[in-house]
Amino acid sequence: MTDIKSARIAILSTNGFEQSELFKPKQALEAAGATVHVVSPEAGSIKGWKDGNWGDSVSVDVLLKDARHEDYDALVLPGGQMNPDVLRTLPEAIRLVKSFFEAKKPLAAICHAPWLLIEAGIVRDLSLTSYKSIKADVVNAGGKWEDKAVIVDNGVITSRNPDDLEAFSSKIIEQVAKSRHAHSAA
Repeated sequence: MTDIKSARIAILSTNGFEQSELFKPKQALEAAGATVHVVSPEAGSIKGWKDGNWGDSVSVDVLLKDARHEDYDALVLPGGQMNPDVLRTLPEAIRLVKSFFEAKKPLAAICHAPWLLIEAGIVRDLSLTSYKSIKADVVNAGGKWEDKAVIVDNGVITSRNPDDLEAFSSKIIEQVAKSRHAHSAA
């Protein structure tokens, strides 16, 4: 496993996140040595969605209004339908997503989370994947949609659904390691 000790990763989420799409990448990133902060517009904790019902809660580490790309090496966007649908209506969430892309820091989105990438106006000409029901949204925003477990294009990492979590998490770790090496060499 690639070591990303001292890396700081933000996971942007709100209530209704697909439980496995937050918890599994968080666990993988922490196992690789990263410090992971859950960033949310809500204080306290947020609740996941699992198997058609409310699932487990996770503590919020940083309020969205206080999150800055300068404090992190990457941003992870879990899916579910509710979570990205709510976040894409918040200007501060879209600013944060766009700031990671503009800073050329790894930006990872799974399932319905590419809605945030679309709202941030960053998918044009990118190859990416998503949950199949938002394929038309990706294509209509100018993205090149592909049916693959994980795709990386211009620092943007995307996956389709919870079945892809192992590949998704591994690719995030790989891209964080590459990015940190590139920034330290610059």
